[in-house]
Amino acid sequence: MMDELKRTLNHAAEEEVRSLLFQNFFRIHMLEESDQYTEEQFVADLKKTYHDFLNVKRDQTNIKNSTNDKVVHILFDDSAAGSLKWALKEMGLQDEEMVISFSDAFSIGPIWQLHDQAGLDYREEWLKNHLILDDDCLDEYRHHFNRTLSMISAIPKTASIIIWTGENAHEQTALSYVLYLLRDKRNDITAINTTKQYKKQFNIPERDNYPLHTGEIMSEKLQLIYENSRTPALSKEQREKFEQKWQALADTQEALRIWENRDIKSVDESYYDDLIINKAKMLHQKQENTEFILSARLIGEVIGCLDQYINDVYVEYRVKHLILKGVFEIKGVPKAMRFYSVKLK
Repeated sequence: MMDELKRTLNHAAEEEVRSLLFQNFFRIHMLEESDQYTEEQFVADLKKTYHDFLNVKRDQTNIKNSTNDKVVHILFDDSAAGSLKWALKEMGLQDEEMVISFSDAFSIGPIWQLHDQAGLDYREEWLKNHLILDDDCLDEYRHHFNRTLSMISAIPKTASIIIWTGENAHEQTALSYVLYLLRDKRNDITAINTTKQYKKQFNIPERDNYPLHTGEIMSEKLQLIYENSRTPALSKEQREKFEQKWQALADTQEALRIWENRDIKSVDESYYDDLIINKAKMLHQKQENTEFILSARLIGEVIGCLDQYINDVYVEYRVKHLILKGVFEIKGVPKAMRFYSVKLK
């Protein structure tokens, strides 16, 4: 075990080692300076960091040592990744093609310098302070993010890479981000536009926005898209444009992005506030008296009318912001959207 540990540290990137050192120093500082941080917590955090680091490095080694994976797929939705894995199994390709899933929502939250440690720290802190997420989800956020980064970094140079993206701010932002991460790799990279392929293969009118993201496509149709797609690999010039696009996005400070005129647009985080208020007015008008509306219903109404892919967690964040601003009254405990109701003042 000690030999494995030595080899792991010797082959770790300098940035990884510095990050580990900083985390441990910071925890020692907290232990000495804060009465709220106990030795028991310190030991538990230290063990978790140790196991997380070793697991990530083992994943990297497994990918690098893999000789079967001729194709690596990258998706930005766990549901879509699961559907593609099913499709690959149906095609008998599960032992030859690997699926990597990025579990994040790149249309919401800051992406400033996300390719650096400072940007990762900034995003994680914003998510913790603004969104109501499950504690386990928050605790595992950085681990899963770093694990995915490690898997992408360890893709064999002989493998072809296929990135699946729909026409929405989330997947298009993620596409630019990943192509920036892959900028030094000479692998053939193909970007499958699932929105375009879906409409083309299944005769969906161009004006119809369905599907809003790859995760909405059933596995059977995802399989047909893969089998019938003839998308060529990205050229050097195309890759450079995506890399430049990411560098521009990484300089932005906004916490929300939308898809407009086939491009990513950074907007103020209050962008949907007027829509939320108008939907509440509409629901009040349907009532005989102005009564409280279950927040889950209001949030569902807002998401249902959008031509953008955005999750309910972000809309709930804005509802709670409007409560704090005094636009809404609240009844109940806002620990989850089904536990409280709101009405306009």
